[in-house]
Amino acid sequence: MRGQFTGWPEQAMDVLWQLQGEPTHATRERYRADRERLVRQPMIALLDEVADTDPRYEDFSVWHYRTDSWWWQHQSAVIRLGRKIEIGLRFSLDGLRIQGAWWYPDPGQVDMFRKAVASEGSGRELSAIVEDVRKKGYDISGDVMKRPPRGYPTDHSRTKLLRHRSLIAARPLGCEEWLHTPEAVDRVLSAAADLDALLMWLVRHVKRAA
Repeated sequence: MRGQFTGWPEQAMDVLWQLQGEPTHATRERYRADRERLVRQPMIALLDEVADTDPRYEDFSVWHYRTDSWWWQHQSAVIRLGRKIEIGLRFSLDGLRIQGAWWYPDPGQVDMFRKAVASEGSGRELSAIVEDVRKKGYDISGDVMKRPPRGYPTDHSRTKLLRHRSLIAARPLGCEEWLHTPEAVDRVLSAAADLDALLMWLVRHVKRAA
């Protein structure tokens, strides 16, 4: 049910600005409560509303700060859709960024991915999905081998995909006024819809390790 998330307050940017560079321990502690209230809690509220729209989005985590200054400057969160398959969100001075990712695979998952890529039906489907996602403005990346994997022909029509040991589609959503309004929920849901076909393909074919 809508109503919890009202957007990140504009003061959230002021807090992140104060945490740039290598803030001292004293600086971090000075802004800890404000960062929790103005930066992290809005991310939780956002994902609560996203989860209300689709039960697939209910398994999410919103990270704490840790010791590295990067974690204080970037508020990250994930929505888990399958084993090592997730939607990632990141809020920072650059605005909001989203990615759909299968990464840090379990043993056996890379082999499952390659077999699905090599198979004519599922492979052609993934190739078309990746191209569609790319056309929507997403950068496609991952852990990519320099050469095709052993056991597959070097001239395979989907050799670029076969070289992947992880697959990530990411793009910035922006840093406009909507970040400070409930419209951010709709922006995230729209981007999640962009990534849905890719992530559901991955859930079907590499969800479980062999």
